Amino acid sequence: MIKLTILGSGAATPTLNRGVTAQYLNFNERRILIDCGESTQLQFRKFGVKFQRIQYIFISHLHGDHYLGLSGLLASMHLLGREKDLHIFAPPELEQIIKLQFELTYVKLNFQIHFHSLTATDKTKVFEDDNMMVYAFPLKHRITCFGFLFQEKLKERSIIPELIKPNALTIPEMVQLKKGADIERNGKIISHLTLTNPPPKPFSYAYCTDTKAMQKLPTWIKGADLLYHEATFLESEKDRAKATFHTTAHQAAEIAFAAEVGKLLLGHFSARYKGTDQHITEAQAIFQNTVCVEDGDTFLLG
Repeated sequence: MIKLTILGSGAATPTLNRGVTAQYLNFNERRILIDCGESTQLQFRKFGVKFQRIQYIFISHLHGDHYLGLSGLLASMHLLGREKDLHIFAPPELEQIIKLQFELTYVKLNFQIHFHSLTATDKTKVFEDDNMMVYAFPLKHRITCFGFLFQEKLKERSIIPELIKPNALTIPEMVQLKKGADIERNGKIISHLTLTNPPPKPFSYAYCTDTKAMQKLPTWIKGADLLYHEATFLESEKDRAKATFHTTAHQAAEIAFAAEVGKLLLGHFSARYKGTDQHITEAQAIFQNTVCVEDGDTFLLG
């Protein structure tokens, strides 16, 4: 089961209605924080999410609205007794920033942080375990910035239960069949296709924040079940979007359409807009299955 919680959906500065960028992703019990803008730890408390469970943090870039909440969050984890290791994937400068902040304030954390520097110039695998893979890819922003694709690994095939007894399948044979391998009996090959069902389609979530519209992006996130893409501006301000290396709702929908994703989530809205009605109208004209996120929204896959 994959559950995404939007902790902050605004751009640049927090407002009374929107925090700045942060998301909590439960990916088959892998607990992941994506970006950590100012006051993210308060958003965790507001929406009833336990931040001590976080195992991995992915930071897209080093603009304040995407990472300034991190030091405070780490300090709170320390004060509340965390001892488990934490892995942070981010531009290399973040390690220097965090270490210097804690060094100058004489803070020694109770837990170990493992920093993983992101330097991807193309779609690059940056994490893998037995259940998922995470890819980073470069976005086009004013400073180095990365998007992320969280991809579930293909599960094993499943044995058709009613065929176990008639075929007298042994446990070693079933293990082999589930892996997609045929079995041999008395010189006769029995195909795994006749005794098993194919695994379900793996789920995937793509996260694309601060960026100009990119022609190459759809190839990196092709077929993602869920896509979060920034929509800081409306199309009427596309010149402003281009100048500040951001995207319009119209452009984000074009990317979703080209990538053939399942659902598009729009966020990172400029505080200049009082609501998102125009954003959703603009995007749905191109890609119907679009929603504009609000802080506290949750989305499920599986």
